[in-house]
Amino acid sequence: MNDMNNWLQQNQEYLGQALAWLRSRLYEMAKLPDAEIPEVREFPTGEGMNPPPALMLLSHKLGLSRFEQQVLLLCVAMELDTGMARLCAKAQDNPHQPYPTFALALSLFDEPAWNALSWESPLRYWRLIEIHQSGVQVLTSSALRADERIVHYIKGLNLLDDRLASLLMPLATEEWEVELPHSQQTVVESIFQQLAQTGRGEPLPVIQLVGADSQSKQLIAQQVVAQMDRYIYRLPVELLPSNASELETLARLWQRETLLLPLALYLDAQEVDGKQHQDGELPPLHRFLNRSGGLIFLSTREARQNLGLPTIVVDIDKPTAQEQLALWEAVLDSSSRSYAGILATQFNLNVVAIRQIAEIAQEIPPTPLKKGGDEMEIPPTPLKKGGDEMQKRLWSGCLASTRPQLDSLAQRLNPKATWNDIVLPPEETNLLQQIAEQIRQRSQVYQHWGFDKRMNRGMGISALFAGESGTGKTMAAEVIANDLQLHLYRIDLSAVVNKYIGETEKNLRRLFDAAEDGGAILFFDEADALFGKRSEVRDSHDRHANIEVNYLLQRMEAYRGLAILATNLKSSIDQAFMRRLRFIVNFPFPGVAERQVMWEKVFPPQTPTEDIDFNRLARLNLTGANIHNVALNAAFLAAQGGTPVTMALVLAAARSEFRKLDRPVNEADFRVLVPTGVRG
Repeated sequence: MNDMNNWLQQNQEYLGQALAWLRSRLYEMAKLPDAEIPEVREFPTGEGMNPPPALMLLSHKLGLSRFEQQVLLLCVAMELDTGMARLCAKAQDNPHQPYPTFALALSLFDEPAWNALSWESPLRYWRLIEIHQSGVQVLTSSALRADERIVHYIKGLNLLDDRLASLLMPLATEEWEVELPHSQQTVVESIFQQLAQTGRGEPLPVIQLVGADSQSKQLIAQQVVAQMDRYIYRLPVELLPSNASELETLARLWQRETLLLPLALYLDAQEVDGKQHQDGELPPLHRFLNRSGGLIFLSTREARQNLGLPTIVVDIDKPTAQEQLALWEAVLDSSSRSYAGILATQFNLNVVAIRQIAEIAQEIPPTPLKKGGDEMEIPPTPLKKGGDEMQKRLWSGCLASTRPQLDSLAQRLNPKATWNDIVLPPEETNLLQQIAEQIRQRSQVYQHWGFDKRMNRGMGISALFAGESGTGKTMAAEVIANDLQLHLYRIDLSAVVNKYIGETEKNLRRLFDAAEDGGAILFFDEADALFGKRSEVRDSHDRHANIEVNYLLQRMEAYRGLAILATNLKSSIDQAFMRRLRFIVNFPFPGVAERQVMWEKVFPPQTPTEDIDFNRLARLNLTGANIHNVALNAAFLAAQGGTPVTMALVLAAARSEFRKLDRPVNEADFRVLVPTGVRG
């Protein structure tokens, strides 16, 4: 700190000498009395100062000639010396010109150079001075003004330009100062080594950080610049101006800042595609990269081609499963460490998310939840059935951390159905329970029993639910999600399928990436529309349709979570998908016995009912979804009439359901039977 204070004092003394020299030149040019002329005759060079004075440092970094240094000093002096305006007016013999001009500089200083007026000269290229020129005023007599950032720099105050500060955000914060796992630290060292190979005087390559995890990429960029003793700022690409002139100014100012400060830029283009504009022009991002310089990290999902610059492309992944397990074990206390395995298996999280979830879950003292004086049972989680409060906090924290990524891509369902609500034959019910148990036991089989060391793909679970509409496919997905306490997302095909080539694959990639992080259950309803058979290639449309199916084949196999395909047309599913499915569950049309159980369960305990013949209702040929509709309509009829749900109301609702389904109605089936001996 003392060294900095000493330099500031010496820099101030140097500026005093430089201003005294400038005043002496102006006195001479204005032909003022000799008594007023200062004694300084030579332009000070700042010899003996280490580091040199700010004006000399600036001249060295930006390539200013001696004449350009003096022009800049003249403009800066207007901000530092209140008497400078009067001297400029007298020197130019014009009371209406109390400001510096190029004409004044060309006459005032030795070795004048006309090219200093050029827009390619350092003074104008680096925006060191501003020229206030009206429409009729010539260039040489227009007012010159020093840039505010440069005035501060020459005074010894080296801060980020205010015009950039409004767009940039510091990337390095204390909460991000974490030790990276080995796989990511290896990436940092690789980037650093490649940058070190850049020749002296050569521009640094753009470092493309490719992948879906923004936080991991930012951590890696932060670690790289820390080794280079630089500060890093983040700029979202969406903030880049589309106007060419504004973009040029921004690029030039940033390039200037990289020469005045040890900086690096993190350009966040995570959600911006890399297409050219329709008119063939490069998007603002490409233009900015080609017009600026310095150390730039480009965050993008896919590597961008044809940037016109040397680049380093690096794929960034989250920590490996083993590293995530080690991270969980490191941040959890001894009483919660046993949960690390299932958390690392079910969720795919980065370093920051794991730390934040663990800290939040453990910072609140565990207290039993009570209701009416008795301890309230906490819902079970896959960590351990009937688990404790800490388990619930950790699990809920992981779900909350990953949910926002998927909410914008698919429809989240709120599963309420349980195993007691679904009615299926024993074999199909057993298959559904196997699916849930395989999700629960993945940590044991893959990690502890070593299967993950022999498998690169297929560690997720894919299942096909096939059956007629209303036979319980969606309910079965809800039951599994509710049992596992995982988010369930129904994929909206209208939001996924896109007529433009490549867009469907892009949407699916984002969907699978986001779902994989949170271990969410993906439910593809009417999957035959998306996973249909590949067709014979007759034109380019067939070719690209087949490419989409091929991509789905690969992505489904690589997905580490549970993906459920539901279809009414099992025969329409591509056979290549069928081979990759771990489970196929057929949902048969319910028989009489199953329908009777459904009728007995369809009315909630709170619903008032009276004399309902479930045995007779079971003979109606309806699916579970139809039975639910009938029960709901009958309940509304009862509520409207102010009566309990009666057999007559249920049969009336059933008759309406049959007509809705365009089925023949036999009135005898829907007539209320009058008990023997009772006549109207």
